[in-house]
Amino acid sequence: MLLVIDIGNTESVLGIYTKEALKTTWRISSQSSRTSDECWILFRAWCENSGIDFAAFTGVVLSSVVPSLTAVFQQMVLKYLDLEPVLVTSKIDTGIQIQYKVPEHVGGDRICNAVAGAMLYGTPLIVVDLGTATTFDVVSSDRVYLGGAIALGLMGASNELHRVAAKLPRVDLVFPNAVIGKTTEESIQSGILWGMVTLIDGMVEKIISEMHWNQVYVVGTGGAASLIAGRSKTIQHVNSVLTLEGMRLIYHRLHGQQ
Repeated sequence: MLLVIDIGNTESVLGIYTKEALKTTWRISSQSSRTSDECWILFRAWCENSGIDFAAFTGVVLSSVVPSLTAVFQQMVLKYLDLEPVLVTSKIDTGIQIQYKVPEHVGGDRICNAVAGAMLYGTPLIVVDLGTATTFDVVSSDRVYLGGAIALGLMGASNELHRVAAKLPRVDLVFPNAVIGKTTEESIQSGILWGMVTLIDGMVEKIISEMHWNQVYVVGTGGAASLIAGRSKTIQHVNSVLTLEGMRLIYHRLHGQQ
């Protein structure tokens, strides 16, 4: 079995693969104060409750955008599973070339998304990841990671709007019945959600125009992808576990299994 751990700014997602099948996933908050021992207690309880024999793990892959937690999970895996985890960075063989001014600055999650998107859907490719941030990752037809864009995510936009304007309430992130809101809550929902749809479609169209592409694959992922994709005219596919799939594919590549 393969354990994949995607450490994000807000949540960390753990997944277990049996060969190519994702058996189960688990989410925990990305608390930087946790120790490796605490993470192990939570992980062991999850395995026991799910009927998973953690002694059966043969490999572990980590993707992280939180350096302090990277070390915590590495220590947990080494101490309790006696395995050397693969850490996804620009320095390992992922199957794509990274054409970024400083390749080390590309987050592991963005690398995994690019790898999985290219392998599972095709190229040229744009991956839209709707998480804590909304990111756009662009891969050329010859599997070169060209770069992308980063914007504020849905929850961040909602929280920041409430923070800077005290009279504006926090709202549930659901689409209102019309773009023109009839209440303050509807107006905020419209601005955040339809604003995100417009941002995504506008950015995708600008990327396509800049690259002079006639055909492109656009894949949505992240926690809010299913909410937004149905309203977007540019997102063609949704894969909520794209990052985990990228980790699996990278691990298999490094171990000669693809």
